[in-house]
Amino acid sequence: MGLNTEELKQKIIDLKNRLSVTVVAHFYQRDEVFEMGDITGDSLELAKRTMADDKEFVVFCGVGFMGQSVKILSPEKRVVMPKVACCAMAKMIDGLYYDQSIAKLEEAGIKADDILPITYINSDAAVKARVGKMGGMVCTSSNAKIIITKALGEGKKILFVPDRCLGQNIARQMGLKSCVIGDGTDPKEADIICYDGFCSVHQLFSVEDIEFYRNKYPGILIAVHPECDPAICERADFVGSTSQLIKYITELPANQKVAVGTEFNMVNRLRPSNTYILSSTKPECPTMNETTLEDLYAVLKSIEEGAPINEIEVDEDTAHWAKIALERMMAL
Repeated sequence: MGLNTEELKQKIIDLKNRLSVTVVAHFYQRDEVFEMGDITGDSLELAKRTMADDKEFVVFCGVGFMGQSVKILSPEKRVVMPKVACCAMAKMIDGLYYDQSIAKLEEAGIKADDILPITYINSDAAVKARVGKMGGMVCTSSNAKIIITKALGEGKKILFVPDRCLGQNIARQMGLKSCVIGDGTDPKEADIICYDGFCSVHQLFSVEDIEFYRNKYPGILIAVHPECDPAICERADFVGSTSQLIKYITELPANQKVAVGTEFNMVNRLRPSNTYILSSTKPECPTMNETTLEDLYAVLKSIEEGAPINEIEVDEDTAHWAKIALERMMAL
């Protein structure tokens, strides 16, 4: 296009002013894209806040399952994405893998009727729909403990998909037994049975990283996301969702050093000093970083020209059951 960053930003702002659009951006987006967001936040927060928005188009800067969640909760809105990037964790499970997991548990002696599934919001609409049909619900990293506490009241085995780390960490916090499908453990002995999925970014943090920072900066605090391996969370001073991490870190005294185990772009915006990345490798989410200013400009131009690109659609049956799973969570 031949435009520099500031010229491109101005063109995007001009298009936003002319069109009936709301640009939403996840915390993990590149800084220059994040700055263009009218609504910013984590995945559920974005979906909830866009429900109250009155613009015709939602331009969602994030990954595919997030755009789907907005469309499912607000079917009257037209949802487009500058880049339909696919979260690697969400890609680890689909409808077929979900069905196979249920079959494996039945082979292990657990009836399907005795399983209550919970899916992390980082999953596609087909998985959310299957969970909804089985009486289950969606959770986020911030409300997983509340959701699991509610589910335990039904006296069933909890199948937690797709993130094994989040499931195991919540089980540890609650004093519950957990296992991962295929790890050789008898699932009948576990309270929470986890699917073997994970976030590749949050696997970059190691116990050695924690030891390095504690040795280099005595008194430093370690704050991590619950998508990290349980061995990391056990050694951290604080474990919380994206929004919880932001609150915790920004409220620390300015001279308090903290090393943070989560996505780079979000951490890099938190505090100008005494905040460190808990990794020797830059933990950037590759799919979140796919969206560029050029992509955002292109999708806005397509709306202006009456031919929106990358529009999100979810078939009626899938949307129906996925919405039930989402609404069960929101009711709590």
